[in-house]
Amino acid sequence: MTIPRFSQRVGIAIVAPGSYAPDPEAVERGIARLQAQGILVHNYYEHARRHLRFGDTDEGRLAQLDAAAADSDVQVVMALRGAYGMTRLLPRIDFDRMADSGKLFVGFSDITAFQMALYAKRRAISYAGPMFAGDFGAEPPVDFTLDDFWQCLAGPTHTIRGEGAGNPALDVDGTVWGGNLAMICSLLGTPYFPRIDDGILWLEDIAEHPYRVERMLLQLMQAGVLDGQRAIVLGDFSGYRLGPMDNGYDFDAMLAYVRATLPCPVLTGLEFGHIQRRVTIPFGARGHLVARDGGWTLTLSDYPTLRAG
Repeated sequence: MTIPRFSQRVGIAIVAPGSYAPDPEAVERGIARLQAQGILVHNYYEHARRHLRFGDTDEGRLAQLDAAAADSDVQVVMALRGAYGMTRLLPRIDFDRMADSGKLFVGFSDITAFQMALYAKRRAISYAGPMFAGDFGAEPPVDFTLDDFWQCLAGPTHTIRGEGAGNPALDVDGTVWGGNLAMICSLLGTPYFPRIDDGILWLEDIAEHPYRVERMLLQLMQAGVLDGQRAIVLGDFSGYRLGPMDNGYDFDAMLAYVRATLPCPVLTGLEFGHIQRRVTIPFGARGHLVARDGGWTLTLSDYPTLRAG
């Protein structure tokens, strides 16, 4: 892990708006690693307070978010992990307080719901990036994932590269948004779903059969969401199991169908999702996507950073 030299000491708060840490020692490892690099860590998660499958009661998890947002020593609020829990909190989160705090909220998967709502309510940008327990506390940590986060945080721009078979050639600009496909679909018809025109939409999911991925993409299309998108970029969709009744219907078959059906280009090859090697993507940044010969670059700009010194 290589941390750029920032113009101020970086403070990171740990919150558990979703599930608790399967291995509480991972939290301590992550804290020790960051402190060794000069990062100030404020941990608002208490493993003893876990409740059912959650990192605390609903009230306790809301209190963690509020405390982290109010902490003047903190610039980055990072989710402990995802799993499930954010949807229960959405109606009770003060998104004006979250946006006005100026904090950068970081996470992915279940945290997609928070990022969608924050952008819908205030057009505030957050980071789809590492989780504290699974990334900073990993044994061993994945340097690429952590380094990409710090590079994105240093700014002022961030470039992501990918490649995939059958990717169309294009050169488009748009607002970069997205995250976990199931979480995004779960917010359709709610006040937490932002309207984004001329968007570059990235998507990922875990343990979703290709027919379910197809069905959710068609749901977004039929709801009119995809009419305003310049492109869709697919990340990792692993962890599913095919069966004999699929009769040749696999992810590639699904991909061919959605490429022929959806109203915008579909690219693959994004290193994002429930995988160890993962890029960081500012949700709401300006993006310039250029694809040629199957490879592509996405250059992100106009997003909040902690300027490197």
